[in-house]
Amino acid sequence: MAVQGMGTAQWVKALDNLDLLAEPVAAALSTMSEVAPELANQAVVAAIDPEFADTQAMTNHYQMDLSLSCNCVLVAGKRAGEERIAAAVVRATTHADVNHAIKKLLDVRKASFWPQDRAVEASGMEYGGITPVGVPDDWHLYLDSRVSEGFCVIGSGLRSSKLAVPGALLAALPGAEVVEGLATEI
Repeated sequence: MAVQGMGTAQWVKALDNLDLLAEPVAAALSTMSEVAPELANQAVVAAIDPEFADTQAMTNHYQMDLSLSCNCVLVAGKRAGEERIAAAVVRATTHADVNHAIKKLLDVRKASFWPQDRAVEASGMEYGGITPVGVPDDWHLYLDSRVSEGFCVIGSGLRSSKLAVPGALLAALPGAEVVEGLATEI
């Protein structure tokens, strides 16, 4: 699959290479292939050097267009003793608006990034590879409106690969909400 700006990484069909994805990501993509095969069949994955898993390092090393990269951040807050968790997906050229937009969506007084150890344990994914594909069903899943258009290079659940999917696939994930203004420009 050739998408402008995806750089020098060797992309292969994700559904044929599920071993390159974390278990919850592979399971979610397989389920998506049954529900929306036209979207799931567009997903591609590339093995990468884990040393270059972080967004800026990856885009530089693999000569990718930064605007294709998307980050998934985990945010939590409490209301009436209940912890509310959200996976928020934004383009790498933006910042998630945690203190306003996400806090309001979660309906909490204070929202903050989830600690690394909890994020890894609860998601079943490696830190630096956490992705919206395969997050637990009881989490909120918010997508900045810019993510739902075009292609997105996201985590695969592992630091040793990246997943690229159409934004429409992310918008079709169970419980996904496309939110205008979820992120601010850098």
